[in-house]
Amino acid sequence: MSLRVKKTLLFILLTFVIDWSLVFLYIALGGAVDSLGIVMLAAVYMFVPMMATIIVQKSIFKQPLAGPMGISFKFNPWFFVAWFLPPILAFAVMGVSLFIPGVTFSPDMSGFLDQLASALSPDQMQQAKEQLASMPVHPIWLILVLALISGTTINAVLGFGEELGWRGFLQKELSVMGFWKSSALIGFIWGVWHAPLILLGLNYPQNPQIGVLLMIGWTILLAPLFSYIRLKSRSVIAASIFHGTINAVPGLAVILLSGGDELTIGLTGLAGFIVVALADLLLFVYDRFITREKVAAILRQISMEP
Repeated sequence: MSLRVKKTLLFILLTFVIDWSLVFLYIALGGAVDSLGIVMLAAVYMFVPMMATIIVQKSIFKQPLAGPMGISFKFNPWFFVAWFLPPILAFAVMGVSLFIPGVTFSPDMSGFLDQLASALSPDQMQQAKEQLASMPVHPIWLILVLALISGTTINAVLGFGEELGWRGFLQKELSVMGFWKSSALIGFIWGVWHAPLILLGLNYPQNPQIGVLLMIGWTILLAPLFSYIRLKSRSVIAASIFHGTINAVPGLAVILLSGGDELTIGLTGLAGFIVVALADLLLFVYDRFITREKVAAILRQISMEP
């Protein structure tokens, strides 16, 4: 068994055992899905891939961390791509959603308010409508600004907890597989890792079982975008910004829609799958026919680094 395989298997074992044990413990202690506890659990969950990376890379194998994992704050244009691509994807998902039967454009946010009706009293609903009507700008622009701010701050920090593992450690150790194969495998591992949280009701609260399979498909499709940004930027920090911002923009994709459900609209619904698949196609065309610096060359360089 090669050193790469040993390190990869040990990283996966540590990450999955620790995180899945945390979920089991949370359930055993009576933790509720619709509480602050699940938010805190998810935050801790995200930092475990980082912890596993440090343990395997530094503590066990005594190898350098910052360089091989791409921990670099050296700014380049790909940081902008990482920051602004998520809202572009979200708006594209909203557009594709409008082609789904039963989904309509709702600029007054009536569809969004209808979803809140079951959780709010009539007085609260009326108050919410009045507050929205009194805002100087449409709420979607406020959501966009907040998403961009959180995407480079708190969300990016949480995203780094994952990305040091996925696009840092695994990207390095699986680099010999080539870009598309390594991205697909990282995406699969990443998706399976989500399974306990999905079964608890995150992302697909109405369809948790099928949601596990959908999340795996979603992460496989999304992984090439993450890997490309990490490799072209030479930085896992850029991937963390992408991760943080994409976690902040789901509301942009659905707030102006009426109709549909979690399986059809939104970033992780059918519309999201279509948009990300098209983005992967554009990525392939860009790398194959447009850019001079091919991602395969960057991967070869990374695979030869100690």
